[in-house]
Amino acid sequence: MERTAVNPVSWSLAMGFNQAELVSGQSRTLYCSGQTAMSAEGEPQHDGDMAAQLALSLDNLEAVLKEAGMALANLVRLNVYTTDVDLLFQHYGVLAARLGAAGVAPATTMLGVTRLAIPGQMIELEGTAVD
Repeated sequence: MERTAVNPVSWSLAMGFNQAELVSGQSRTLYCSGQTAMSAEGEPQHDGDMAAQLALSLDNLEAVLKEAGMALANLVRLNVYTTDVDLLFQHYGVLAARLGAAGVAPATTMLGVTRLAIPGQMIELEGTAVD
C-alpha cells in the first residue's frame, strides 16, 4: 500500500491529521464500527472521565484492527464523535500521541453530538484502515 498525504494547507498537521490521504495499491479495506469505552463484556466504563474513555476507545479500536491483522498505522480515516468537544480538546493529546507513535495522521473529522448510543459514553471512534 502507498499513502500520499494531501495537504493544500498545513494547519492540520499541528493537530495530527492530514486533509486527505490518497491510497493506492491496497489489498484490503477494513471499515470499523464506532468504538467506545466498553469492557470486553459490553459494560460501559469510566463514566464522566473523558481521558479514560478516550484511551479505552483507542484500545478497543486497536483490538479490532489487530483482529484483522492491522494496526493504528493502517488508519486512513478517523471519525471522532463526542458529546463535549471542548472537554475532548483538553485531552486530545492522548489521541494525537497514540497516532503519532504509530506514525499515522489519518484524515479526521470531529463531530459534537447530543449523545451517543450508550448512555454515559462521551466519545466514539470510527475508522477506516487499509493495507
